[in-house]
Amino acid sequence: MARKLSSSRPRLVVATLNRAKGRELLELLGDVPWQVSLLADVPGATLPDETGATYAENALLKARAAVRATGATALADDSGIEVDALDGEPGLYSARWGGEGLDDAGRNALLLTRLRDVPAARRTARYRCVIAVVDPDHSERVVQGTCEGVIAEAPRGTRGFGYDPIFIYPPLAATFGEVSAEAKHRVSHRGLAARAARALLAG
Repeated sequence: MARKLSSSRPRLVVATLNRAKGRELLELLGDVPWQVSLLADVPGATLPDETGATYAENALLKARAAVRATGATALADDSGIEVDALDGEPGLYSARWGGEGLDDAGRNALLLTRLRDVPAARRTARYRCVIAVVDPDHSERVVQGTCEGVIAEAPRGTRGFGYDPIFIYPPLAATFGEVSAEAKHRVSHRGLAARAARALLAG
């Protein structure tokens, strides 16, 4: 999924093997003055386990690994959904919450089960995204974005990925699974973090 940009532009690799996330990050980065590609398109590419204690540590782990694998500047994100009634869970473990046997739909179902008796006023949550940019000279920069919302009582919509069908963004009165990609990108955690990252890359 590499963009066809002038070879004179510096190389930037997006350090994810999740193609849905990769497509979204490419959209959010827009027309940055870089030759952008996905680590998922590098044969045999791997990423380390997310063993960090924070989103920033996990994002940096992935970006550093992509720099080592490609020799290019790397951008990586780590993100999660934090549900107040669950003391911030799933948080750092959002992508693998409930065990490796669950897919997105299974994790959504598990979250809704955990919140079955929780009233609407206590179903507050937020999406959080941290993006790390690491250069081959080992300089490192980190930015982040958050988006406040409420957990729905049942999935709504088929767009997006992850917890989007159960995350209601109140100003739109809709879940991220119901709105267009453009509407989501304007307000989402990853959209906000990507705008900050674009500013870094433009500089």
